[in-house]
Amino acid sequence: MAFQDTQKRGIGPGLDSNSHSRKENRLTPRLTPLPLPLPQSFLRLSPAMNSAPSKLYSDDVSLVVVLLDTNPFFWAAGAGGGNTSPHHPAATLPFAKFLNHVIPFLNSVLLLNQLNQVVLIATGVNSCGYIYDSAGGGSHGGNVPAVCSEILRRLEEFVAKDRRLGKGPDRVVVGGVSSLLSGSLSLALCYIQRVFRSGALHPQPRILCLQASPDGPEQYVAVMNAIFSAQRSMVPIDSCVIGVQHSAFLQQASYITGGVYLKPQQLDGLFQYLAAVFATDLQSRNFLQLPKPAGVDFRASCFCHKKTIDMGYVCSVCLSIFCKHHKKCSTCGSEFNQSPPDASATSDRKRKVSEV
Repeated sequence: MAFQDTQKRGIGPGLDSNSHSRKENRLTPRLTPLPLPLPQSFLRLSPAMNSAPSKLYSDDVSLVVVLLDTNPFFWAAGAGGGNTSPHHPAATLPFAKFLNHVIPFLNSVLLLNQLNQVVLIATGVNSCGYIYDSAGGGSHGGNVPAVCSEILRRLEEFVAKDRRLGKGPDRVVVGGVSSLLSGSLSLALCYIQRVFRSGALHPQPRILCLQASPDGPEQYVAVMNAIFSAQRSMVPIDSCVIGVQHSAFLQQASYITGGVYLKPQQLDGLFQYLAAVFATDLQSRNFLQLPKPAGVDFRASCFCHKKTIDMGYVCSVCLSIFCKHHKKCSTCGSEFNQSPPDASATSDRKRKVSEV
């Protein structure tokens, strides 16, 4: 990636022409080639953003916040008939069978420890909301069938509400539609912060993302803000991707926060994956050989067209990323006083970066 220092600076009074020229040379913006992915030092917190101080956790008591993807466009693809590939995950694992794996997993987490807590958040296309909280009590108590019926009823209400918030079921959708991952992550972090303030002794929190729909590049800034907030609060983000392709957002989230990223190969055994990898508490993970991702996609999305890019321009004031040269930053308003490089220099720079 080519970083472009583009802030416009003024020269104060009382400086002669020589000092003016020296300072101008010192502040002249330049393009510096920097390949992606970014080095690991870019992902670490600065000294002014150290992690939150250690809290008095209960060693084996867990708070698991599960983010459930209810994207109707993804799950409806399994019932698309001849227009859908038989290898599509939704064709192999419909939404009803998907819930048959998820709800027993929630019960298994509660059975591991009587003090464990489970929170279920639904992630839709237009909204997200709380579905179930095991700490909320309620009239069902320990009646498992009643609790399952309550979760299914609230999911149906949420899907209907999310559909009404959109443009209607008859709209024409081109390409994949992403879910509001940034919104559900924010809800999860807000709930965890409320638990943090409830007392000195509380369970160990972690977030589990059950993602099916593709990433939304327009959510890049919001998702990264949520990831770094989770890192600062020492909250791991686990990811279980059942979609067609890997999720770059969740790969970065699990890598930065110290969580586990998994894309199951056999969706028929999803419950076994969930129970073996994500049900154990954070203390027990030190004694387990958990799966590790083969690689992490650290590419960023540009702020102008919301596309994933390999090389672009970065504003030195607000760190906004652009795929093309602009005269003015659309985020902070800083003026760019350096002319864009010619095409030949850009191609040579790309070739040098690839050779390195």
